[in-house]
Amino acid sequence: MALFPGFKSVLVPTPGADIRAVVGPARPGAPALLLLHGYPQTLAIWHKVAPRLAERFNVVASDLRGYGDSGKPAASADHATYSKREMARDQVELMRSLGFTDFFLCGHDRGGRVAHRLAVDHPGFVRRVAVLDIAPTLAMYEQTNEAFARAYWHWFFLILPAPVPEKMIGRAIDSILPAKMGSGSAGMGPFEPEAWAEYVRCFTPGMVHASCEDYRAAASIDLEHDRADRVAGKRVRAPLLALWGAKGVVERCFRPLDEWRRVADDVRGQALPAGHYLPEEVPELVSQELERFFA
Repeated sequence: MALFPGFKSVLVPTPGADIRAVVGPARPGAPALLLLHGYPQTLAIWHKVAPRLAERFNVVASDLRGYGDSGKPAASADHATYSKREMARDQVELMRSLGFTDFFLCGHDRGGRVAHRLAVDHPGFVRRVAVLDIAPTLAMYEQTNEAFARAYWHWFFLILPAPVPEKMIGRAIDSILPAKMGSGSAGMGPFEPEAWAEYVRCFTPGMVHASCEDYRAAASIDLEHDRADRVAGKRVRAPLLALWGAKGVVERCFRPLDEWRRVADDVRGQALPAGHYLPEEVPELVSQELERFFA
């Protein structure tokens, strides 16, 4: 909790999993803002931006199902347990239990994919949504090329049948995090020692397996849900902000605004001078963009 001064830690039971979150100081009358992290991190990624945002919003940062100190339910054969639909439902129940019936929403990486699904499945809860350094999952799989596959090798490694990647990661668990997170344009520079210690602490065999299931779901049942949305014309109706790193893979391999406009009605955004880990690389710029968008 030293990373989040003035916040309190909660563990909220939901029908699908117990969800751990940190909750900022109460701001009566202010809107709520839910922050969702990505792989292979935890809610600690928000430690540089959450305190500033908490001056204007009722901020909640949570660990996704399977990550950090949140519950890690048993996987199902069809990977539905870790579908973005189920992970989004966890977050709706978390916010409801905290007394928020509508909120602003921001997700980085995997959290952005959960945010996308939440905005489609639960439009009444989402006032506005921001996604950081992603294009829609279906677009990224449909447009996979050699450059993307080489850069996002983990997308194709983690989806191998269990327990192949789990065992391989387990044999080198101390080296996987720096190899993965330090491979970006900024290296290890953005990660404060206290936050890094949290990532290491939480990168357990249980989280490794759950995160593999997250990716297996993304390559299977999540794509089914996305294709069904496309056929049914279900879109993100809330205004959407897309931010991505000018030095990252999304910038190199995709046209993020074009892809988000295929699935959302009201889209704006831009690249920021960073790599993948925007909230830790350029926290001031991320905070400014979110304050402006959610204002």
